[in-house]
Amino acid sequence: MPQADHASKLVSGTSTGLERTESGNLEQPWVDQLTIGEVLRETAKRYGSQDAVIFPGLPWRRTWRELDAEVDRVARALLSLGFERGDHFGVWATNVPAWVLLQFATARIGVVLVTINPSYRTNELAFVIAQAELKGLALIDHYKTTHYFDALREAVPGLVTSTPGHLQCERFPKLKTVISLRGDTLKGSFSWDEFLERAEQVPEGRLQSLERALSCDDPINIQFTSGTTGLPKGATLSHRNILLNAFYAGMGQAFTPGDRLCIPVPLYHCFGCVLGTLCSLVHGATMVFPAETFQASMTLKAIEEERCTAVYGVPTMFIAMLEHADYPTRNLKSLRTGIMAGSPCPIELMKRVTTEMGASQMTIGYGQTEASPLITQTRVDDSIELRVGTVGRVLPGIEAKIIDPETGKTLPPLQPGELCARGHNVMIGYFQLPDKTAQVIDTEGWLHTGDIAIQEPNGYFRITGRIKDLVIRGGENIFPREIEELLYQHPAVKDVQVIGVPDRKFGEEVMAWVSLREGQQATADELKAFCKERLAYFKVPHYWKFVDAFPTTVTGKIQKYRMREISIEELGLQDVANIETA
Repeated sequence: MPQADHASKLVSGTSTGLERTESGNLEQPWVDQLTIGEVLRETAKRYGSQDAVIFPGLPWRRTWRELDAEVDRVARALLSLGFERGDHFGVWATNVPAWVLLQFATARIGVVLVTINPSYRTNELAFVIAQAELKGLALIDHYKTTHYFDALREAVPGLVTSTPGHLQCERFPKLKTVISLRGDTLKGSFSWDEFLERAEQVPEGRLQSLERALSCDDPINIQFTSGTTGLPKGATLSHRNILLNAFYAGMGQAFTPGDRLCIPVPLYHCFGCVLGTLCSLVHGATMVFPAETFQASMTLKAIEEERCTAVYGVPTMFIAMLEHADYPTRNLKSLRTGIMAGSPCPIELMKRVTTEMGASQMTIGYGQTEASPLITQTRVDDSIELRVGTVGRVLPGIEAKIIDPETGKTLPPLQPGELCARGHNVMIGYFQLPDKTAQVIDTEGWLHTGDIAIQEPNGYFRITGRIKDLVIRGGENIFPREIEELLYQHPAVKDVQVIGVPDRKFGEEVMAWVSLREGQQATADELKAFCKERLAYFKVPHYWKFVDAFPTTVTGKIQKYRMREISIEELGLQDVANIETA
């Protein structure tokens, strides 16, 4: 969009961020049709002296004006190395300041940011470098027991003998540049300081002309799905995809420039780099990163000391905070809102967060990477019943429907089926995987989520499970979420996950993995009796396993397929699992 048009639009903007159409209706968000770089420029003009980003543990703080200037420098350094619009640049790191700078700098020049899971090992890293066709990669040296430099040296053995910026690798022909974000500089790479010095080689005018040539519909982000099933796929998202999602996510929380958002979720995931950084960007709110990875104590400390008004997390993170020894000693009175998402949110947990923790306007979001990520969200003015019992209603500009997974027929309210969504949030597609894209986005533009949901008559949705998560026992369909919600009400249960395991007689049997509260005790027989009193007989778990933690991805998503594999091994059900079915 031409700069003049942008400026004229802003005059008619409102405090909500929605603009008036010619008819006077409030419809279009001010960020619509803009690029991420343009939005950063405007936010820096509006709120230049206010805090933009804080890493309290380093310490590292920047105002919006300072952030905008520093992003310019990083963008010019990228240009000096030959990066152009449409090139792919990967970041393999925990939550560090350079991650944020690179996110905005790549967007400013039209380079596609590829986010890489910090928990990946060598073979997974190599897969992403090849699949995403990376031209550049930035990485940290190590974190705890993960040594990123060692993994990259193993994946790209020729790196250590190459000249920085001129890597030649037969396995990864497009990869030319590696940047070491901290620690001793990896041989064959630029240090972060050496990289920044190169910005002086590029005049500011070149950056501005490149920025004007970009389109809001350009691909700007490739995020690999977590890979909880099968090989990861790179969901390709545009400026418009993620800016609008961030805008509406902030509106759902009633964000203003006075809000301070605590972001303990990882930046590599949509939760961090869309609902976190971009949501703060479009609303002028401050982003606070408590630590490199989630730590309950550091998150509680940051909320208190930085007076955070909002906090994000998956359910396991909120459980960890509520159960932490520091929790009773921390002053969390500044908290007002936030988003709990990423995996099904237990009703009992949501009640504790909105009352005991003090985040009375906490919202629940539902979506997936392919949807930028939110499809639905509760709002701060929803009743407590809606905010603890549903995942909200669709974001503005998005359609949703429930279909019969077998026939594709649209189902009426209160009937469970697959949730499908269509609108500005649907990804461009999986990078270089047109067949996989066609499996999830149909010819009419509907994204098929693979999640089972029910739409209430009032337009709100409840997620009851995944299509593959469904347990079918003797012809009876069982939704694990229902059993999990019941067990969360037991006073001894801290966390629970329900799966189906193979059974020779019934096809599948129900199994519950249970984590108990510290100092509490409960036996399988006690929990089974608790369920029998409240559930139909066929829903009561047949197998029980008590654990301290569950297999999860780095974002906290429960890996039920791993639970199933472990259970099959421990229960000796390998032969039953191998029985073929029609």
